[in-house]
Amino acid sequence: MPKFNQQSRVQQLQLHSRIFLAFFKIGAFVIGGGFAMIPVIQREIVTNKQWVSEEEFLDLIAVTQSAPGPVAVNTAVFIGYKLQGLSGATVALLGSVLPSFLIILTLALFLSSLENNLILTRFLAGVRPAVAALILGVGLKMGFKALRSPFALLLSILAFGLLFFAQLHPFLLIVLGAPAGIAYWWFTGKQTDPTDSKEVS
Repeated sequence: MPKFNQQSRVQQLQLHSRIFLAFFKIGAFVIGGGFAMIPVIQREIVTNKQWVSEEEFLDLIAVTQSAPGPVAVNTAVFIGYKLQGLSGATVALLGSVLPSFLIILTLALFLSSLENNLILTRFLAGVRPAVAALILGVGLKMGFKALRSPFALLLSILAFGLLFFAQLHPFLLIVLGAPAGIAYWWFTGKQTDPTDSKEVS
């Protein structure tokens, strides 16, 4: 039985509010959206609240990458669903998109006056490198977790080459990565995660 079915009504409402506020805070204060939100989600959900493990978070990113829609919103929905089922997914979705909706609505009202605003232009010029550093940081952290075997390292190098030199779409990389992992397991008879260096045959 899912653990959210074993909780009292009060506990469920409390967790629903915590899920909503966690993703609302992330959506409200992270500039850049998309992948820029992933390191913040990782810190808030994995490190601070410990709702999912590092390994589960890596799996979530892989799944949400292959699903249509923004990766940050998909991640919020998956985490919400894992914690509280359909209702948890709903409040996580609302929490993640509501800040953007309100901010864009406000900006749209004042767009003409902000178009040539020098302060805003300089603000965004400073924010972009910081966002790039955030994405790079979480990429390295996830890489250290995921690339723990020769197979995973080889697959990562191949994917990098296909992405940057062959200009292969990221979605196709994920689609191709899944059968590669299954084929590795099938031909080697490994019974554990092929990205783990502590494999047992």
